[in-house]
Amino acid sequence: MLRLYDLPAPAKVNLFLHVVGRRADGYHLLQSVFMLIDWCDRLHVERRGDGRIEREDIRPGNLPADDLCVRAARALQQATGCTLGARITLDKHLPAQAGLGGGSSDAATALLALNRLWGLNLPRAELARIGLALGADVPFFIGGRNAWVEGIGEHITPLSLPAGRLVVVKPPGGASTPDIFGSPALKRDSETATIQGFAANSSSNLEACMAFGRNDLQPVAQALCPEVGECIDWLASQGLSARMSGSGTAVFAALPESMTALDEAPNGWQVRVCSNMDVHPLADWCAD
Repeated sequence: MLRLYDLPAPAKVNLFLHVVGRRADGYHLLQSVFMLIDWCDRLHVERRGDGRIEREDIRPGNLPADDLCVRAARALQQATGCTLGARITLDKHLPAQAGLGGGSSDAATALLALNRLWGLNLPRAELARIGLALGADVPFFIGGRNAWVEGIGEHITPLSLPAGRLVVVKPPGGASTPDIFGSPALKRDSETATIQGFAANSSSNLEACMAFGRNDLQPVAQALCPEVGECIDWLASQGLSARMSGSGTAVFAALPESMTALDEAPNGWQVRVCSNMDVHPLADWCAD
């Protein structure tokens, strides 16, 4: 096998996100439910025999040359001693600084693809271990299922979520994740929730899922980027209850089946109607 084309790297939204503490090393302890959605980047990966890792972008953008795809490939080489290389072509659709996990999902898809293309046959747990060093969200995407996530992102419990549609809105502005987590205003002592409590209150539909908890990062992100609040207000004007995903600045709301159209969004906003997914499209590409 020399090449793999049109590989999806789906986004996620955080149905809630609580900060429940902070470790001695400064990492924050979180609780969240991550849900896969069908808004995806696309990767094309070709095997090289000379050990070089190259990346090409189909769409113009501002991605660093040493992005998470490249770092994932190099980390896999280092972990396994593999002498093969790769050319990774990235078709970027997901917005940056959105809280949708785009870079982490790209890295996970790159790891899954190269594990197959290089014939490494690493199990899922080993790929997740390599991925965690790249970013806290990478193991979730390698896990391939909607999940209850704890710790710094390494404790993942798959769970089932009701199928549904949602609308995701991303304003032009962004907010720095380090600035959000470093803010003195960030709430860091949310009461610990339980997966049983979430499941008991969230089994009927996505609106019920979103009624659980809150996003503790949202007030700080909204202070840094007031457009977050503007997006939430715009959706509220249409009868939709929205919250921010991850460290933002995208917001999302469950979309009732009866709702077939949205008002025209302000200029420069990205608005995407999505469906959630039960399983990552590449979930069966490595063994458990």
